Amino acid sequence: MPRYAAPQPSAPRSAPHALHKSLLPRSPRESRVAQPLSVGPPPISAPVPVQSVPATGPVETGRDTPVRRRIADTDLLVHPLALGGSVFGWTIDGSAAMRVLDRHRDLGGNFVDTADSYAAGRSEVIIGSWLRSRGARDDTVIATKIGRNRDHPGLSAASITGAVQASLERLGTDHIDLLYFHLDDPDVPLEESLGAVDALIRRGQVRYLAASNFTAERLMEARVLSANGLPRFVALETHYNLVHREPFESSLALPTHAQGMAVLPYFALAHGFLAGRYRTRADATGTARAGRAAAYLNRNGLRVLGVVDRIAVDHGVPPATIALAWLLARDGTFVPVAGASLPEQVDALVAAAGIRLGRGEMVELDRVSVAPGPATGPRR
Repeated sequence: MPRYAAPQPSAPRSAPHALHKSLLPRSPRESRVAQPLSVGPPPISAPVPVQSVPATGPVETGRDTPVRRRIADTDLLVHPLALGGSVFGWTIDGSAAMRVLDRHRDLGGNFVDTADSYAAGRSEVIIGSWLRSRGARDDTVIATKIGRNRDHPGLSAASITGAVQASLERLGTDHIDLLYFHLDDPDVPLEESLGAVDALIRRGQVRYLAASNFTAERLMEARVLSANGLPRFVALETHYNLVHREPFESSLALPTHAQGMAVLPYFALAHGFLAGRYRTRADATGTARAGRAAAYLNRNGLRVLGVVDRIAVDHGVPPATIALAWLLARDGTFVPVAGASLPEQVDALVAAAGIRLGRGEMVELDRVSVAPGPATGPRR
């Protein structure tokens, strides 16, 4: 059997076929955590300290213990910032990626997010090499996504089985902690896709299942199927940040909260715009990422960045830290995903877990960002 390193051995692991506890009445404490987001600035009674708000379970804190959030009803306790691996093997080479991963781990990070399609699988290869060379597998939570690799496209049972086997080989591990369906596949019955993962969970090759870029309707369909014994989505990875709020808040916030799912916002820094890297049209040239960031170089985007800049100065941190801290303070189920090309950039990302935004700061950020960002955009 594969050897798992559960952060809390005593924490119960959800049975794949048991009636999920999100179908049962929640305790008052759980109900407070699971309130849906509203469109526009929500009423805020107090700032939300990152260290005290769990997703659906306890948070570890302490002088020598990095802060952790629980991924929904799982035993996965993760740092509130997931390190994204989309640039590994693409815009940075293996040795540079190793240094980024080392820095992330040194600062208390333990959650790495990748996909079988990133750099045609090279991202997974680099992460696997790092895990072996550092002996880091047992204390690292690995999330990867399948469905977009050319060798195993879509979510048919055969594609899922083949994609997971290939990812396990590239990662050099016998299990994936959190497996994502990278995109929905409307040509395959969802029951078939969930059934394929069910077999992988039974074999111990996958621990938990999540969705990426799914609609609210498909999330609800999946929930019905899981109530009848198939694996459930414990998390959703979706495009969400200070300048791109409306799509998530208008349709996805309610079903994810109702189902007790964790939410992992990707493009959490709006392609670097919220890190303050692109402030003029001249800045936003030369790369595909810069071109994407240029979409936010308008009156609304610059107004948001101005408030982020000022709050960052007040806290003595980079703008990226404040943009991520807003996500963490907005909801205890959020675990943003952000990448870095240099080790020193990791510091600003991880620092967000230690920032406590005041009530006035949260209200100001909510109000200035209420105007919807682009309704559509690139998928990660």
